[in-house]
Amino acid sequence: MAWLGDLPSAATDRRPPPHGRWQDDGVSEEREILTWEIFGAASRELAQLVVDSGFEPDLLLSITRGGMLPAGAISYALDLKALHIINVEFYTGIDERLLEPVFLPPLPATQDFSGQKMLIVDDVADTGTTLARVRDFCAPHVAEVKVAVLYEKPRSLVKADYVWRATDRWIAFPWSAQPPIVRRPGTSAATGPATGPATGADTAPRGLRLARGSP
Repeated sequence: MAWLGDLPSAATDRRPPPHGRWQDDGVSEEREILTWEIFGAASRELAQLVVDSGFEPDLLLSITRGGMLPAGAISYALDLKALHIINVEFYTGIDERLLEPVFLPPLPATQDFSGQKMLIVDDVADTGTTLARVRDFCAPHVAEVKVAVLYEKPRSLVKADYVWRATDRWIAFPWSAQPPIVRRPGTSAATGPATGPATGADTAPRGLRLARGSP
């Protein structure tokens, strides 16, 4: 696994979070703060790890929604336009998740993967359950598959091939640091992780129960 370690460029906030601040309820005092500026540098450094390893992917697969921005930045850094997305629902709130990740339509056409070398991109390997399911879904259809993430938690089931930073802290991402401007009917109040989405209503797909605080 290639990774850049505990880099000083990523900010750490050790102040107690203000009461009621978006995504801060139930979060430990020490947080990893990823700013837009740091994100730009981090994505390019993550892409450099891929290049330095000698791996030359034919296509990127972004896990939505957290992986979309890193995948877009990495695709530019690698000069690679073959970018696919796969939509997976797992987290529904702070330490609230479905019993297992659920693929949401439309699924990518696996025939487009045949014989290709794939790089799966996500923002964080937290439990690793989502990454494992996506990797297992793709592996039979590709020549080779590797995983790149901005952050990796020690508990992750999947050990990514490329990691920008390893941390066990709560992560605040710039794209989900503020609440949505609008709420969509039938969707969760959570919009996306710090390590998972923020506190919100339970909106599991019909017939699925929530696993609260499960690994």
